[in-house]
Amino acid sequence: MVAPVLPSLDSALRADLLSLEAQHRIRSCPDVSGASRTSLTVDAQPLLSFSSNDYLGLSNHPALASAATAAMARSGFGSGASRLVGGDLPEHRELEAHLSTFLDVESVLLFTSGYQTNLGILPALAGPGDLVLCDHSNHASIIDACRLSRARLSFYRHLDLSSAEKRLLALAPTARRKLIVTESLFSMDGDIAPLADLAVLATKHGAALVVDEAHAIGALGPGGRGLCREAGVTPDVLVGTLGKAFGTAGGFAAGSATIRKYLVNRSRTFIFSTAPPPPVAAAALAALKIIRGDEGNARRDALASRVLQLRGQLSQEPRGVARSPIFPIILGTDRAALDASRVLRTHGFFVQPIRPPTVPDGSARLRITLSAAHSPADVDSLAQALGPLIPQ
Repeated sequence: MVAPVLPSLDSALRADLLSLEAQHRIRSCPDVSGASRTSLTVDAQPLLSFSSNDYLGLSNHPALASAATAAMARSGFGSGASRLVGGDLPEHRELEAHLSTFLDVESVLLFTSGYQTNLGILPALAGPGDLVLCDHSNHASIIDACRLSRARLSFYRHLDLSSAEKRLLALAPTARRKLIVTESLFSMDGDIAPLADLAVLATKHGAALVVDEAHAIGALGPGGRGLCREAGVTPDVLVGTLGKAFGTAGGFAAGSATIRKYLVNRSRTFIFSTAPPPPVAAAALAALKIIRGDEGNARRDALASRVLQLRGQLSQEPRGVARSPIFPIILGTDRAALDASRVLRTHGFFVQPIRPPTVPDGSARLRITLSAAHSPADVDSLAQALGPLIPQ
């Protein structure tokens, strides 16, 4: 066995891991199995999960499996190359066309994941000499993308329009290009950005508006078209993911034909990534057909009912908006969140603790997510188990 070039690296990393352990912040991947995202097995224990973003319960829908199987027979599994080199297959083009129609935009461009979408868009659109104004609670993919762009990055207080405008007034006059970037439905707090007001602010200051609808597309808004559509806002770029309400994988950027052409030529995560597997794109299209039809409406109605049911049964009003399927139960310390998660496991529930750096220090929590696949009895039993764990 060859000795490592840097024998001190392993010991240094072990020391860092011990520090994380002492802070109750060490992480590991739970051993999950099963086709359902709500009823699964974790470390050989059958559990009812409230930790998935499969909001409509489509991840194991037979129509998705059928579409993926047919696409694999037709186009193979792996794309074999980036789309610019030779991996641009009919399944990609068909999904983009249907997403464009669904969202009523000129063009859509697929990416391999939601993270890669944000990481590809923002550094392509902004650079040195530009200003990116970012909600303080935006997802890590957005923050990483802003930093990678090398544009001037300024955070405004979460959902605070006056804070955003103060930064624009102070910094925008010297910027070449200005972007305001926000999530629509925030993934950890379950609250909603003031999209209409942000659109007015962007117009007033000559800024582009980029909205990440990852947790809203498919699940919220008219026909599942998201919160921008509900607010009557057309952002310059709308970001969506296919790994949540769509039950598949991948991400996309929606906007003008010019935006798409520019990203094809400037977005490094698009240019240098192997195209998504065609069966995955085909499954996403099957999900889209469900989402925009009667079954999608029924599943959104079921999700809304489960949300109202849980909200009505909790002894303390959770953070977030009344219709959000994301329920953060703030417990404060990392240890408290870990202990609460372990207690719920003994009652048969899988609810993962969320700790810094995913959320700010002192705000460790249980992040409960509901799905159309949950039954009323599932929600009743969860509410009963949660009761003693919620701070009064």
